[in-house]
Amino acid sequence: MAFAEREIPGDGTLAATFKCPTCGRVIAMLTNPMETQLVSSLGVEIGGRTVPAEPFETISKAVVTGGPAWSSDAQERLSRVPSFVRGMVKKIYGDYAKERGITEITPAVMDTARAELGLEGM
Repeated sequence: MAFAEREIPGDGTLAATFKCPTCGRVIAMLTNPMETQLVSSLGVEIGGRTVPAEPFETISKAVVTGGPAWSSDAQERLSRVPSFVRGMVKKIYGDYAKERGITEITPAVMDTARAELGLEGM
């Protein structure tokens, strides 16, 4: 699907259409005023990226997901934690990062958290 058109009618809604380059089929998306406000406050542009990534983009992601982002290395490391405790471990690191204003969890953050929280023997 390729972005075709964006329209802001003025009543707080947002409409966007996408068109299939192969078959020509058009799909529309309509947001209500609350969704439009949320999308706008996060700086999301409907229709795809037209500018390079911004420095505060990870903060926007944290707002959307409700927590810090995880680097691919940290995710890989987390995947090695036994599944029955993985959720608890993820929450510990997430809470640690939130309390300190850390927007991305990396292996270095995980190491620091383990040392500061006294979890090194685990």
